[in-house]
Amino acid sequence: MNILVTGGAGYIGSITADYLVKNGHKVVIFDRNFQENPRDLLNKKDLEKVFQSNKFDGVIHFAANALAGESMKNPAKYFENNIIGGLNLLEAMREYNVNNIVFSSTCAIYGYPKTLPVSERSPFAPVSVYGESKLMFEKVLDWYDNIFGIKHIALRYFNAAGASLDGLLGESHDPETHIIPLCVNVALGKAKKFTIFGDDYNTTDGTCVRDYIHVLDLASAHLLALEYLLKHNASNEFNLGTGKGYSNKEIIDMVKKVTGVNFEVEMGPRRAGDPDKIYADNTKIKKVLGWQPKYSDLKIIIETSYSFLKK
Repeated sequence: MNILVTGGAGYIGSITADYLVKNGHKVVIFDRNFQENPRDLLNKKDLEKVFQSNKFDGVIHFAANALAGESMKNPAKYFENNIIGGLNLLEAMREYNVNNIVFSSTCAIYGYPKTLPVSERSPFAPVSVYGESKLMFEKVLDWYDNIFGIKHIALRYFNAAGASLDGLLGESHDPETHIIPLCVNVALGKAKKFTIFGDDYNTTDGTCVRDYIHVLDLASAHLLALEYLLKHNASNEFNLGTGKGYSNKEIIDMVKKVTGVNFEVEMGPRRAGDPDKIYADNTKIKKVLGWQPKYSDLKIIIETSYSFLKK
């Protein structure tokens, strides 16, 4: 296949693009973070150029702003980039007769679910502009299917983590907000200590529990999703997680074990709005797409993250 990957220079996008190439597909990356050749979804001329010069079998759409906290301080940035940018992409697809898109969505559309595990039938209740913008674009995709026949699969991620097995591609944000790279960076001496925000949650060890999925398992799901669209010509949505959770303390203990560094950990106050635990019901994606997580054992996740961040 010839696949357009928006946001393909980012963390998940770059690893998925690499995975697609290694599986024999041709990839064109569209990303505003290229230094020499930036492309922005908010610029319709950029989109026109890429669609004029390529014939695509499908699109994998990662490009988005994705910090929930920032979205509450700058909602316009998130509504503009995540919705208007996506609309521009859909209009270009419509004009150039590209009718398949895999959308990088999020479990943030469910907010703080009252029942676990979280299934695709769980009620939508986003608590951030980021989550709301993703849910809104899922609704846009539904209308473009109904009106224009552009088929989509929305993959609702839980917590992406880890790095490529060779340690060459991985997660390094500025600012970094995710627990695993933050912990690993403390072990590497890039920060003095790690702070746990609250140890009085209703969990086994008192710290928050989250569903961590290795980025390579995310990548494989995107290829399966695009193959499904081309075979069945039918839209769908899937929760993309492992179906189990790890606590903050379990993350810290494993980072210490993998790195061999007994770094300092301090206890801080709870952060507003953090639920006790969230993890996915992944029954549907296993059944319909035949997807199975291969690398989402916590030790593998942290070993690959450590390998990348050391470099």
